Amino acid sequence: MKQASVAFIGAGNMASALFGGLIRQGYAPSAIIAADPSLDCLARAADLGIATTQDNGAAIEFAELVILAVKPQALQGVLAPLRDILLRRRPLLLSIAAGVNIQTLQDWSDKSLPIVRCMPNTPALVQAGAAGLFASPQVSDWQRKQAQSILEAVGTAVWLDHEEQLHAVTAVSGSGPAYFFLAMEAMIEAGVKMGLSQSVAEQLTLQTAFGAASMAQHSDVGPAELRHRVSSPGGTTEQAILSFERGGLKQLFADAMGRCAQRSVELARELGTDKSD
Repeated sequence: MKQASVAFIGAGNMASALFGGLIRQGYAPSAIIAADPSLDCLARAADLGIATTQDNGAAIEFAELVILAVKPQALQGVLAPLRDILLRRRPLLLSIAAGVNIQTLQDWSDKSLPIVRCMPNTPALVQAGAAGLFASPQVSDWQRKQAQSILEAVGTAVWLDHEEQLHAVTAVSGSGPAYFFLAMEAMIEAGVKMGLSQSVAEQLTLQTAFGAASMAQHSDVGPAELRHRVSSPGGTTEQAILSFERGGLKQLFADAMGRCAQRSVELARELGTDKSD
């Protein structure tokens, strides 16, 4: 597939993960340009052979795909001065700004522009990300493939049927890494209390988390069956699982993720980008 010319508006951590992943996957640095007011951010991009500028308009002048990687509160101010160029060039806009829906992005640019919203997560920084994507009707098949290839350069990307599902994606994968970090933290602390050194408890916990995720990804059965297979009746693992179940672990996850998704809805409304009841 032909490589699109890509412009990043914003060159912070997530943008760096994306263009770094693209280059590692064989994307030509000459096809990428990054714009940011921060000279430090631009220096990191330039180290990868990417053209850089502090002028957003110059960055998108020849772009087929424009990645909006700025804070939601700054997005309107970024888009407004670019409207004439966007209408002339009609690139695909790929927004990673949380909470800003497609209707609002079109209000700030133009309703005819093709837009993809996505919710990536921080493991994209180590090419292990998970992202949900939703496309406006104006997005072509070729543009969908380009957007997907961008996110797949740093992990997994899945398409959503409804834009509102991005709130659930926030609860599952957007905020999800923190849930696992908390579980790791708890396991390390418990290991230390049982007599392990901090270093040993941490090393065993992190490798166990990595191994369990790898097994689940490569197995032909789901996590529930994998759990049953390592929970021998009357064994040590069974006792741990029974304790988790008595504590209502699944309901605790459901409640926590529900609160996360609800807060995502609230933040969108606070930003003035979600008018639904």
